[in-house]
Amino acid sequence: MTDPLSGSFGRDTVSAAERERRIRSVFQAVAGRYDLMNDIMSMGIHRLWKRSLAARAAPRPGEFIVDLAGGTGDVARLLAAPDRQVVVCDPSPAMMAVGRGRCPDGIDFVDGTAEAMPFATDSVDCLTISFGLRNVTSLGAALAEIHRVLKPGGRFLCLEFSRPWALIRPSYDAWSRWVIPRLGAWVAGEPAAYEYLIESIRRFPDQRELAQAMRDGGFTEVGWRNYSGGIACLHRGTKA
Repeated sequence: MTDPLSGSFGRDTVSAAERERRIRSVFQAVAGRYDLMNDIMSMGIHRLWKRSLAARAAPRPGEFIVDLAGGTGDVARLLAAPDRQVVVCDPSPAMMAVGRGRCPDGIDFVDGTAEAMPFATDSVDCLTISFGLRNVTSLGAALAEIHRVLKPGGRFLCLEFSRPWALIRPSYDAWSRWVIPRLGAWVAGEPAAYEYLIESIRRFPDQRELAQAMRDGGFTEVGWRNYSGGIACLHRGTKA
C-alpha cells in the first residue's frame, strides 16, 4: 500500500527528515497556547472527544499505558491513576515542558517519535494517540512501531480528524480554510503553523482508509466511531 504521508509536507515534496524538522518547529512555536487554540477552534468539543477516548481505552490496574504525541498531558491526565503507569511519549520538548507543568506526579514524559519509541517490544498494554498520527513522517512505519511495542492483546486507540459527512463538509471546509488560520494568527501569533495543521488534516486518510492501514499493519478487531458528524473519528485495534 502506498503510504500517503511519507515524504510530503503541504503541497511540497520533501525528505522525511525535513518534514520532521518542520513539524517540530510548528509545535515549538505554538506549545504555550496549543490547548487554548484547540478549545477555541473546536469550541471545547475536543475535550469531550478525549474523554470518550479515555473511557473507551478502559485503563486497568497494573497496566503500562503510553499516550503518544501527548505533549501537554491533557489525555494522560484522563488516563492516570495510582494503580497504573502512564507515560507521555512526544518528540517536542516545548510541548512536554507545558505538560510537565500541568500534570500531577506519577505521569512520566519521555522523548520519542511514533516511528521510534523507547519501549521494549511487547511491553505496552494500551497506546493512545490524539490528533498526532497525521503528523508522522510515515504512517506505515508509525503503525508498525505501535504494533511492535504493544503486548499481544494490547489496545491501540487513535483519535484523529477525519472526513465529515457530506451535509456538513462545505461549512467545515470553509471554517478550516478561512477561520482557523486567522484564529492562529490572533491567539497564537502563528498563522503559518495553523495553515500547516489544516493542510495535514486534508491530506490524512479518511475513516475507511485508516482502518485498512491498521489491518495492513497487523491489527485485528479494527473499528471506528465518528464524532460530530465525522469531523473527528476514534479508531481502535488490537494486537493479535
